[in-house]
Amino acid sequence: MATNTLPATGSTRPASARRSTVFMKMLMAVSGALFVFYVLAHMYGNLKIFSGVEAFDEYAEHLRTMFTPFLPFGGFLWLFRALLVAALVAHAWAAFYLWSRANGARTTRYVAKAAAKATVKSRMMRWGGVALLLFLVWHLLQFTIVKFNVGSLAAKESPGLLVISSFQVWWVVLIYVLALVALGMHLYHGVWSATQTLGWAGNAAARARAKTLAAVIAVVTSVGFALPPLAILFGLVKGS
Repeated sequence: MATNTLPATGSTRPASARRSTVFMKMLMAVSGALFVFYVLAHMYGNLKIFSGVEAFDEYAEHLRTMFTPFLPFGGFLWLFRALLVAALVAHAWAAFYLWSRANGARTTRYVAKAAAKATVKSRMMRWGGVALLLFLVWHLLQFTIVKFNVGSLAAKESPGLLVISSFQVWWVVLIYVLALVALGMHLYHGVWSATQTLGWAGNAAARARAKTLAAVIAVVTSVGFALPPLAILFGLVKGS
């Protein structure tokens, strides 16, 4: 009986590891889906600037009064932000777990071979995610937490004027556009990976549709976010 016990105990370890890996991939897919929804909604809100500062400010105010009086002023935004923070922690945790597990599975003999097989996409996904996280901190400080104005317009309490004043500065737009390049690549690879994790790319036709969906979401989101700052920088949208 002792001889039967050891193999049985050892055999549970690979199965447990596989379950952990599948769970982490599912966690990444679900938390990533929430961020896809968020960036699309945020992109829609940013495009309001083309309707003028007043329309943009009304939209920003509507987000703060949503579901009142059931929720206090700004309550919905804070609840949604808390959900996003939780999703961000889960997403980063799962990504780090999968990355460290992949590195831990390599032996010295296969390090060179594994490194040779590492694709540009996977490396860009990893470091692009870090770049996006740093940009997110900058973006929140600029438009939400501190609301510092690097431009020349008197923005005061107007979110629309703050956006226009900020994007009249070329280096702010450059930071934003570079972040959008990273976002587009992250979205494409992330959406494509999520469809595989969720079992939506089981055959050639499904994989082609998944890749098309990933490309559309990545392009639409990146271009949609880029339009307002570029239009503001080139004087097509003004604060007056």
